[in-house]
Amino acid sequence: MTLRQDFEGKLKSIFKLDAFYDDQWETIERIIKGERVLLIEKTGFGKSLCFQFPAVIFEGITVVFSPLIALMRDQVKKLNSLGISAKCINSEQLPEENTQIITEAKSGLIRILYIAPERQENSEWIEATRQMKLSMVVIDEAHCISVWGHDFRPAFRRIINLVRLLPAGLPVLATTATATRKVEEDVASQIGGNITVLRGNLMRENFRLYVVKVNSEDEKLVWLGQNLNKLPGSGILYTGTRVDTEIYSKWFEFLSLPIIGYNAGLDADSRIAIENGLMENRWKCVISTNALGMGIDKPDIRFIVHTQIPQSPIHYYQEIGRAGRDGKPAYIILFYHPEDKKLPLAFIEGGRPAIAKYQKVISVIRNELLGEREIARKTNLKQNQIRVIKSDLIDQGIIREILLGKNKKFEYITNAPTLDTKAFEALRATKSSDLEKMIEYIETNQSRMKFLCNFLGDSVIHEFNNCDNTGLKKIQVDCNEEWQQKLKEFREDYFPILEVETKDSKISNGVAACYYGFSNVGAALHRCKYETGEEFPDFLLVLMLKAFRKRFGQEEFDYIAYVPPTTSGDLVKNFAVKLSEVLKFPITHDLVKIRHTSEQKVFENGVLKSDNVKGAFSFNNPQLLFGKRILLVDDIFDSGATMKELGHLFTTFEVERIVPIVIARTVGGDLV
Repeated sequence: MTLRQDFEGKLKSIFKLDAFYDDQWETIERIIKGERVLLIEKTGFGKSLCFQFPAVIFEGITVVFSPLIALMRDQVKKLNSLGISAKCINSEQLPEENTQIITEAKSGLIRILYIAPERQENSEWIEATRQMKLSMVVIDEAHCISVWGHDFRPAFRRIINLVRLLPAGLPVLATTATATRKVEEDVASQIGGNITVLRGNLMRENFRLYVVKVNSEDEKLVWLGQNLNKLPGSGILYTGTRVDTEIYSKWFEFLSLPIIGYNAGLDADSRIAIENGLMENRWKCVISTNALGMGIDKPDIRFIVHTQIPQSPIHYYQEIGRAGRDGKPAYIILFYHPEDKKLPLAFIEGGRPAIAKYQKVISVIRNELLGEREIARKTNLKQNQIRVIKSDLIDQGIIREILLGKNKKFEYITNAPTLDTKAFEALRATKSSDLEKMIEYIETNQSRMKFLCNFLGDSVIHEFNNCDNTGLKKIQVDCNEEWQQKLKEFREDYFPILEVETKDSKISNGVAACYYGFSNVGAALHRCKYETGEEFPDFLLVLMLKAFRKRFGQEEFDYIAYVPPTTSGDLVKNFAVKLSEVLKFPITHDLVKIRHTSEQKVFENGVLKSDNVKGAFSFNNPQLLFGKRILLVDDIFDSGATMKELGHLFTTFEVERIVPIVIARTVGGDLV
């Protein structure tokens, strides 16, 4: 009996599978010999078996670094059901639970341990690795190691530090479904150790690929409203931002379609419940940012819809690869409007900020020790930009992190090298080029599957007929009068929540009449505030009254107060007076500004937005507020810093309840 036949017997008895694919066997054979392997295979291939099987054969523990908590949970559950001892360590578990798992790992009670790369900064984990009997190290989603990859994460670089300390002959497996030749070379070079690269066939003939060009966001909503229920089975609809996820979710709820929304801002229990519901086909579709999907092993996802173009073909391939893993047809639909390009451009800017922003951070740290919040105050940069810059400056030996008590500070290193910008500039150019390739995918009249394979370095010689350029009928949008009316009714029934509640304030979550860019409201506000100075039109009052009545019904308030203006004169005051006349709640003019503030929109981060309004307001007759209920009116809600500040102010005067209500909420904020 050959070794493969012997192991396939074990495969059947342990994993209930009949045989290895040839590429799986080649990978496993090399791993058993103690080699290092980079495995690039399409989603659904069975890459996880390539480390799970050797892990069962080896003595000792296999550590799997994965950024995907959903994958950890899913694979641990399956392995345990097969009688294989597997556990995971992640931030969604209690510290005591993680500590107990580490203790079990050190005692040899766990065969496969999944862990997030970020945990390597944890001193408990660092010490534990010295006491574990390691049999193999696995780097899942290995493209995250490379700055050229579509999802680079600095914490993955620290895995390489561990890999370099491993003894010769201890196997290392890196896996990914999405690596261009450039990413492949970078990852292989970093892992080193005479690594073998195994690249499989990436084509997916069971896909049905479509691009739908639209003239407006309305056309996306309309087509999906008309056709979502006609798509087979269940699937995932990807949006660009959390706000978009909310809008599409509310639209489908308005149409009584069985859907659920998902994003990274949900608590762990909610995310687990939605992931489980997806596996059980509880909904027609889950609407999500790209926070959902990676690592979820559901073979029968029948459709993937994108309402926003991804940053590159590699992002797109990664996300659509979650569909049709059972080999049966899956519908892949991408909507495109020329304005859609702005969001991925913003992601590219956030991923590697302009060089001037690096210099700004170096300049402020050069003079004093600063924490993240202090850097934010002194630079007016967004938090995610500061974190990217900070990581790069540490990597280049320009600054270092030091711990003062419980606070992390950053210190400029004397005689530090000059910032090396060549890599950043090359990376930005590559990302911009990738986005142009995504536009090329949209505009191509050739095979879309072939285009994706070529981009990923899989130059297959194959004729495809599985897209709207090669035999499938083009999708057209019919935005007729009936559906335009439905959209109008939806907009007059859907009102965004203002999330402002805090533990030490009597302020409650409020409501906005709409999102700023979701209808003609934004244009009307801009015209009145910055162009004509005329009163806000009555249709805004009507919309706000609908929002108030839907959210707060017939609730009574003792006073209407309004936010004192920064630049817009009496517009908000006069609007609040009209609201008071209709609702028959008394209006107070005693809320005043006691110092100058700037417009919030000039600030890029929440720290400065909060600083801008802190202590800026007072109330002339605070004795009037004791035990009262206040309806607090403004025109535009952005970060919520102003409302939260006023919530604290009114709380000091012992109000019973404060409810904010605004004309429009901006669409900024968290993206995933």
